[in-house]
Amino acid sequence: MEYTVIRQNFEKHGFSTQLFSTKEEARDYLVEALKNQTIGFGGSVTLLEMGLYEALLQNNAVVWHNKVPSRDVRHLANCSNIYITSANAVSETGQIVNIDGTGNRVAMTAFGPQTCYYVVGRNKITPSLEDAIYRSRNVAAPQNAQRIHAKTPCAQKGDKCYDCNSPERICRITAVIDRAPMGMKCEIIFVDEALGF
Repeated sequence: MEYTVIRQNFEKHGFSTQLFSTKEEARDYLVEALKNQTIGFGGSVTLLEMGLYEALLQNNAVVWHNKVPSRDVRHLANCSNIYITSANAVSETGQIVNIDGTGNRVAMTAFGPQTCYYVVGRNKITPSLEDAIYRSRNVAAPQNAQRIHAKTPCAQKGDKCYDCNSPERICRITAVIDRAPMGMKCEIIFVDEALGF
């Protein structure tokens, strides 16, 4: 994949970018960059696959509701000065798309921390914003619903969004980040591997 134009488009939109060949290189970069910080984690299979939580615990206070599930932990993560997550999809034109059930992740990427890092595997890069929204809804969301054993049509069939009204529906909030939010440093760490959903 050619990352030059993608990175330029994100940089024009106020994001800084990094590119790594492997998830290990990306993990090592973050471990070196982040020391003595309070770090919140958004729900992310990408971060889990990287072993990033355990690696950052060596020199930081890391708050992740996947490890200690509770509303209080989500609030603690929302008070962190660094937030790390992934994206359901990004467009080559420079937008980030995330879908959430509770809104904690999309809230933190829009307001709160001093710095937000997105770790994005090549499988999440789409040509356009429309494709990024489609991917988020019809690829990432059904796989996430299956992962948490949600009782939804997309989890049962694993093929697409059915725009259901299930009480366990995980796609309740869709956020598109067109530009880095004012007052927040945002960095996208591209990894030239498939990561997460």
